[in-house]
Order: sequence, then structure tokens, then C-alpha cells
Amino acid sequence: TWCPGCGYFSMAEGFTVALKRHSIAPEDVVVVSGIGCASRFPFFVNAYGFHTLHGRVLPVATGVKQANDALNVVAVGGDGDAFAIGGGHIPHAARRNVDITYLVFDNGVYGLTKGQTSPTSVLGFKTPTSPYENGDQPLNPLMMLLAYRASFVAQAYAGHSHHLTDMIAEAMAHRGFSYVHILSPCVTFDKTTRTYSNLDMLVRDLPKDHDASSLTAAMAEATKTDHPPLGVLYREQRPTLGDVMAETIRKAKAGS
Repeated sequence: TWCPGCGYFSMAEGFTVALKRHSIAPEDVVVVSGIGCASRFPFFVNAYGFHTLHGRVLPVATGVKQANDALNVVAVGGDGDAFAIGGGHIPHAARRNVDITYLVFDNGVYGLTKGQTSPTSVLGFKTPTSPYENGDQPLNPLMMLLAYRASFVAQAYAGHSHHLTDMIAEAMAHRGFSYVHILSPCVTFDKTTRTYSNLDMLVRDLPKDHDASSLTAAMAEATKTDHPPLGVLYREQRPTLGDVMAETIRKAKAGS
């Protein structure tokens, strides 16, 4: 299903290790996916899975969590599924602070449909549908999620599997909307830009004195796309959508 060398394998392993680290039983987990290479993710996990429509991961995941708050709900998608057709759902899941984890595997290309440019493709990237180089400015997902006020924003890299596992585990432990942006090379359709050899030289750890409670500090780091920072950029605690709904119900009952 995934090409040999694809970073998705390290993500699947990191996710299962994170579940074990938190002693979460498979029957207490629901993994929701959309369309693209990332959509195969539930097939690799011994838990409940929902392979839904293109770009509709977050509405479904939100519905699952609202229906059964006891479940650990994890949404997965690629850069195309998340930031093209599904981009309109992210701001609202983030601002409502839905208590789910969203793992986005960013390889900067539409891998499943044979290598077209995606919303995060770098400038100058040549593909079968952009033979004269990509001229579209890539999105900055970290800046977007921070601006949308996601209560947990982190970045990891498929080539650093142990750190990736840590980020997934921390995201799942966070109460609220937790977002992990995962840089993952497409070994089949991108052999020039976002490769393992290139990313190995570019990625860096966040400074040891980085203040994850500061939105300003997080945004400053998110702008440094030439050397992507790895770690938890931002974290805050605030009421979740479930908390707000429970309070709404309480008020309605009190007024009846």
C-alpha cells in the first residue's frame, strides 16, 4: 500500500508505540482518515477505523468524539487532504478546541494520484502537471494552526522516528485539539526537494529555552521554514468543545 521507504511506516509505528506508552486499549481508539496515501493509515492499526471522504476527516472525527467522549479519536491526513479540499474545516476544529489529535503527513506532493503539486509543494518543484516548475507559494501549516488557535501545535520528521513517537504521545496526552505536522518525504515522486538527505540537513530541534506557552514565540519559530523546527511549538489549556457543550446542557436544564 505504501512505497518502500515511505515515512508513513515510521508514523504508524510511532502511533502504536504511543498507544502502548499510554496504556490505551485498541477498542478505545478510533482512527479517522480521508483520501490520499495517508488514508490507508487505519489499515495498519489494530483499532477502530473510519475511512471517510476527501477532506472530511475533521467533521467525522468531531462527530465521533461528541458521540462518545470516552474514545481516543485520532484524525490523519496528508497535505492535500488537509489543506486543499479539507482546509475549511481546520479553523473550526481548532477554535472549538475539539478534544482530538490531528496528524498531518506532509510530503509536499499528491502521492496517491501520481505526483502533482500540493498546497505545500516548494517553489520550483517540477512534476508531471507542472513541467515548467511550481510557481505557487506554499502554505505554512504551522502558522495557520497557530493563527487558528489550536491548543497544541508540534512538528516532527519521519526520519527521526523516536522523536516522532514522542510528539504523537504528547499530542494524545493533551486535552484539546492537538496538531502534529509531520514532514515525510515522498520517495517515489519527489527525488529532488523534500528528500531524506535534504531534510536531514535542514531540520533542527527547537531552542532549549523555547517558551511553548508563548504564541508569539511559536509564530516566530514557525516562520523559519528554511530550517524547520522540531518539537512542541505551542501548548495551552482551555475548555474543550465537550466542556462547552456540557455547560450548555447544564444551563438548559437549570432553566427548564
